[in-house]
Amino acid sequence: MNAWIKPADNAGGPQYLVIRDQIALGIQTGALSAGAKLPSERQLQTSAGIARGTIREALFQLEAEGLIYRRDRSGWYVSPPAITYDPTRWAGFMTYVAEQGRAPATETLSTGTVPAFVPAAEVFGIAEGAPLYMINRRRSIDGRPVLVERIMVDPAMAPGLLEQSLDGSLTRILTTHYDVTVTRNRVDMQPCALVKDVAETLGAKPGTPGLKVTRTSFDARGRVVEYDREYWRHDAIRIHVDLGVRA
Repeated sequence: MNAWIKPADNAGGPQYLVIRDQIALGIQTGALSAGAKLPSERQLQTSAGIARGTIREALFQLEAEGLIYRRDRSGWYVSPPAITYDPTRWAGFMTYVAEQGRAPATETLSTGTVPAFVPAAEVFGIAEGAPLYMINRRRSIDGRPVLVERIMVDPAMAPGLLEQSLDGSLTRILTTHYDVTVTRNRVDMQPCALVKDVAETLGAKPGTPGLKVTRTSFDARGRVVEYDREYWRHDAIRIHVDLGVRA
């Protein structure tokens, strides 16, 4: 029997919450460390002496809270500490992850030229069907894939961009090679469920909770430089904004 799982009864409330609290306490006390694999659902069922469906309710609750996550066809794991993201800062993914003592990595999955359909054509202010560069990348923290991003760039601003190595900072490439500098970002965030292709790219199950971050970057002339849609594992990111007191 797992030392941190005890047979459940109804004294502490609904059984799934009792199991949820026991696993959460195991994480809090260090009995289950970050990245540790949880016992299988069958093992948890045996230890707790309750129905497997109740065990799953507890696990889904912990997943929704960001305390654990699923690896497709592998099992449940304790979530690593979330990375802190401040949308008001100019630092890119590689910078702010490294600043927090973690190891960032970027992998280009595919590149190509696609027609600009609504809403992309409206975002860039170009004719529908005009060409746009599309860059698909997967980004990881400490070797764990945490987000998939789909970036659009107007070829007129960065001709030949797709010939560059895109496994690093795209902003740096645009500044260095094309003298294009971002001076303003518009960021929108909303919860989502990871759709099949995104979830599989992250090694997760479709429907896993996620966070969609849409970023539109502008230069000093108000032109759109990048239109970026990021799909994060919800447990991998913590939004933090430090606001000053109004006079």
